[in-house]
Amino acid sequence: MQNPKPLWRPSEALISNSNMVRFMNEANRRYNQSLSDYHQLWQWSVDHIPQFWELFWEFAGIIASKPYHTVVDDPLRMPGAKWFIGAELNFAENLLRYRDDRTALIFQGEGQLLKTFTYKALYEEVSRMAQALAAAGVTRGDRVAGFMPNMPQTIIAMLAAASLGAIWSSSSPDFGIKGVLDRFGQIEPKVLVTADGYFYNGKAFDSLERVGGILKQLPKVEKVVVVGYTRNAPDLSAVPNAVSWEAFLAPYAPKPIDFVQVPAEHPLYIMYSSGTTGKPKCMVQSHAGILLNQLKEHLLHCDLGREDVLFYFTTCGWMMWNWLTCGLAGGATLVLYDGSPFHPGPEVLWKLAEQVGITIFGTSARYITALDEAGFEPGKQYNLEKLRMICSTGSPLSVSGFEYAYRAIKADMQLASISGGTDLNGCFALGNPMLPVHAGELQGPALGLDVHAYNDAGQPVYDETGELVCAKAFPSMPVYFWNDPDGERYRNAYFTKFPGVWTHGDFISVNSRTRGITIYGRSDATLNPGGVRIGTADIYTALENVPEVADSVVIGQKWQDDVRVVLFVTLAKGATLDEQLIKKIKQTIREACSPRHVPAKVIQVQEIPYTINMKKVELAVRNVIHGEPVTNKDALANPNCLKEYQDLDELNQ
Repeated sequence: MQNPKPLWRPSEALISNSNMVRFMNEANRRYNQSLSDYHQLWQWSVDHIPQFWELFWEFAGIIASKPYHTVVDDPLRMPGAKWFIGAELNFAENLLRYRDDRTALIFQGEGQLLKTFTYKALYEEVSRMAQALAAAGVTRGDRVAGFMPNMPQTIIAMLAAASLGAIWSSSSPDFGIKGVLDRFGQIEPKVLVTADGYFYNGKAFDSLERVGGILKQLPKVEKVVVVGYTRNAPDLSAVPNAVSWEAFLAPYAPKPIDFVQVPAEHPLYIMYSSGTTGKPKCMVQSHAGILLNQLKEHLLHCDLGREDVLFYFTTCGWMMWNWLTCGLAGGATLVLYDGSPFHPGPEVLWKLAEQVGITIFGTSARYITALDEAGFEPGKQYNLEKLRMICSTGSPLSVSGFEYAYRAIKADMQLASISGGTDLNGCFALGNPMLPVHAGELQGPALGLDVHAYNDAGQPVYDETGELVCAKAFPSMPVYFWNDPDGERYRNAYFTKFPGVWTHGDFISVNSRTRGITIYGRSDATLNPGGVRIGTADIYTALENVPEVADSVVIGQKWQDDVRVVLFVTLAKGATLDEQLIKKIKQTIREACSPRHVPAKVIQVQEIPYTINMKKVELAVRNVIHGEPVTNKDALANPNCLKEYQDLDELNQ
């Protein structure tokens, strides 16, 4: 779409007063440039990568005990570029730079009263937690894992671990035992922080029984810290090495935090791929890389300031939780929510937005579509005067989704459709305060990221679909994958199609007129129901416990502006796919994985397609049901079976 509909334009006052324009003016002054619009600023940022990141380091006021002597050794080397060489700093110290009485965190659990933490109180709780973790033997490089709802204690534990130079990794409590072990089992945490349960859709769910099962296969966990959330005093007798949050912190009074200073590329987070073809890949991300990239997105692209109230509807198993947390470095107030966004009704998050004055509201495209389908119009029922920006991610937001937001939520606001990934813990394309919003488009590529659509010949293209690539290195690239000593898994993940160029696995197009970006979906087999990336391997593992299912293949079907999970099964002899078996399949997947993994459709087929070397061919099935060509039939052992997947009536319901 070369001429998409403009839905919003920033005022001249908004543009001129933005952080991005202040940054652009500083670039002009410092480097004798004459940049005057976003496209020129972006081009300069990718043509002069060391200068761009040098200037942003200063603009953001990065706190470091030792300066870097080299911004990046070679921005054309991917993977392997080294960033901010010589610097020593601490991520947590930068997020805790404010220690005043302004509100840092607002938390609401489903059906619960609001709770708040000031920046001073947050600093003090992190201090106590850091002391407790240190006393428990946590040191630099150890792993601390969180099996937690999105609540203040999760952020406190992460910051405390980071302050010690330990590595944080988290998972949502709705994951099943197998899903958690596939992640935490690889990284062998020393301490596990968990809540006793969580709330969803009007019900309280217990986590401690699952934690007991998890710990049986995590022998190196020396301490389990339990937050009483759904109960005042949960019984911890069945959880080995368990202690309540209160008892763990009780011996320690707040004192100045001794932030362990680490090299710029010291590990901060371990994040996980979706696990499409096996156990999830463990992506190690660095203190400086995450800090610089996320702060760039907050301060420049979101124009974040201390007066902002920043919300993202997310779990702790999605990278948007990490992204949200970094808003502390900008001094904003973060709003955390745990529960269903539709309980007791579609008004729940908008009531919260009015109550606390949310200025930046983050959610998924599927949530916006669901509001539209429900006929709910937040702008007519709630005072959203302070709302200035909505961020949408997880799956592509349709033109109708854009139009609904401006019609039913607020006409005078910036709708920033954003897209990136867990891999970089940030965005390749997103909003900015200098450009208009066009229906169906992300406003443009991220500053400092050399993003293009490549055709199969590896050439940038406009107004046609291509692979999303980043042609130069960027700071938040994983420094390595866990348990990947020769780097082979890392290279294979991104650099095989176009050597030396990051290929992300999304199909996009770049509008030659607006330079806006349209995302068409994943080019691999990852599933995206409700805007949350999940993998197929977890589902296959769960189905091993259903003897009636002989074999299966699972894909994501484009459906009503979202993606729904469709499971095809072959059955064991004598089994019948009736309602009882479908219910059993769904319940097994729900318990072993998470509610998001549960298929919308379970369809019986006679044969599952395989390659000659016996790998399931999910992509071929997905292409067939969408009427798209299958290009690798020669590699299939049984290509004729694909005819069975064509024109199925069940896929139109």
